[in-house]
Amino acid sequence: MNSIDINHRSLGASPSAEGQTHFQVWAPYANSVAVVLPETGERFALKRLDRGYWGGLSAKAQSGTRYGYELDGENFLPDPASLAQPDGLSGPSQVKDLSDFQWTDSAWVNTPLKDFIIYELHTGTFSPEGNFQGLEAKLAHLKQLGITAIEIMPVASFPGERNWGYDGVFPYAVQESYGGAEGLQKLVNACHDHGLAVILDVVYNHFGPEGNVLDKFGPYFTEKYHTPWGSAINFDDAGSDAVRKYFIENTLMWFRDFHVDALRLDATHAMKDLGPVHILKEIRQQVDFLSANSGRQHYLIAEVDLNDNRYITPTGEGGYGMDAQWIDEFHHALRVTSGNDRSGYYADFDGINHLAKAFRDAYVYDGQYSPHRDKSFGSSAEGLPGERFVVFSQNHDHVGNRMLGERTGNLVSFEMQKVLAATVLVSPYLPLLFMGEEYGEKNPFLYFVDHQGPELIQAVREGRKREFAAFVREGEEVPDPQAESSFQNSKLNWKLLKNKQHAALLRYYQKLIGFRKTISALSHPDRSALSVDVFEAKQVLFLSRWHGSDYIRCVFNFSGKEESVQIDFGADSWKLLMNSREKQWLGNSENPKEIYQPNSITLPPETFMMFRNDHV
Repeated sequence: MNSIDINHRSLGASPSAEGQTHFQVWAPYANSVAVVLPETGERFALKRLDRGYWGGLSAKAQSGTRYGYELDGENFLPDPASLAQPDGLSGPSQVKDLSDFQWTDSAWVNTPLKDFIIYELHTGTFSPEGNFQGLEAKLAHLKQLGITAIEIMPVASFPGERNWGYDGVFPYAVQESYGGAEGLQKLVNACHDHGLAVILDVVYNHFGPEGNVLDKFGPYFTEKYHTPWGSAINFDDAGSDAVRKYFIENTLMWFRDFHVDALRLDATHAMKDLGPVHILKEIRQQVDFLSANSGRQHYLIAEVDLNDNRYITPTGEGGYGMDAQWIDEFHHALRVTSGNDRSGYYADFDGINHLAKAFRDAYVYDGQYSPHRDKSFGSSAEGLPGERFVVFSQNHDHVGNRMLGERTGNLVSFEMQKVLAATVLVSPYLPLLFMGEEYGEKNPFLYFVDHQGPELIQAVREGRKREFAAFVREGEEVPDPQAESSFQNSKLNWKLLKNKQHAALLRYYQKLIGFRKTISALSHPDRSALSVDVFEAKQVLFLSRWHGSDYIRCVFNFSGKEESVQIDFGADSWKLLMNSREKQWLGNSENPKEIYQPNSITLPPETFMMFRNDHV
């Protein structure tokens, strides 16, 4: 295991209180390494340290100084652990003192994971300003909505001014057009002031195709494995100790120096590691050391395209120790149930029966044969609490990877939007909303980039056209990801909140979230205190959840017509808490406010109803 100082970052440029800056870089291929200061032309050599590292102190570089490395007397290169790239990816790095920021969140205590109600957003398109400052201006909206944690899509430096963030090449450097390191620190501080936890999306499975210089320094990549983005990052081949340290220090930096509360690790299934201690497990161990030292709780949430319970099983029980994972299968089953197409990987899902299984078992595929994969797939999630799973009706992937980037609000009716919201928010899992979902945003969320190389730009354009060739209808064109209009058209239209229907949907979300927070049967993510009944022919699902003496009954009609079903509500008397067809949600229901021991219920098309035993 790597020797890590949890209290300090060893890589990159670190100013000291004595007026000197410490430099350290891993360059095992080099015979000499020098720091170059392009603004003054000064140059000074670093000393060779153990195992390929080079280091040294200099008073010539201070916070704000631009610098780069010269390997073997040539190839001026930015720092792989750069904290800032003010002149773009190919320009020099900049010395930053992350301790300069004056934090005011000493009283902040991280929100318990079970209470996370997550709001995923993209900094560039969430606000008109497209930066951290614009995001900060909208925090009151999120707080009023009932959100407890925001999830920020990746902010590591990427090419140009606009990108989803998954093309980053400097994991330590915060994108300048968003506001840089200081802007992110200020945002996190403001979030804590509003009582909001911060989740940051990080990418440790690949680097973007433009501006990556890591392979010039050392074996950051391996040919042992391949990923959809090319050669895998080297977590278990020769030289991997230093590569693992690079990402572990990056993880600790976000928690320690930026006060981030949780990381969402992108596509962890592409972090290939057959070593004795998986890289995720080592990250978990080092984060636990940091938490024990700082007294602050930090969470790790994995995106993983495998129903493999090792990722979210505690390290002491043989797992990798991630606190939670994104679970796409709930989304897939819900999407098919709502009447959307079943092409591609959606073909594995039959709709409402699989949605019921997702409610009960988290994983839909937990060992049975998957036709799409043509193999048996998955493991059991038995014994793992609901807070280990993050569910959603939409997210950046499932919107932005559509050809036209249509949001769910453009694919289903207004009434179905309300049913989908309820399905996620009454689940025994951690709910995630995608920005704008709460009021039915109509603008798309397209795939957009701002690459600088003409050949790469053309390759990306052609790749998108090939990907969607079978889906292009007459008169349609695949949106150009390089065009600035693809980015501008993806910005949220906050003016929609003045529209009656959009404002009603926002109030509906607020009410649902309020119920989730205040009703114990909903706020406790207890998968064992749950039952589901399915009326397949009528596309009706009946969900029961309870905690102690508190019982909730939820009925969902996913069909496009009125349905009557026989339901045993039990001996209690029941109060109708919510009907998605009520007039306050712009429905047309005249249902009474209380129902006593019903054994039959008639549901309008595309309707959600929730009842609670009235003696609580």
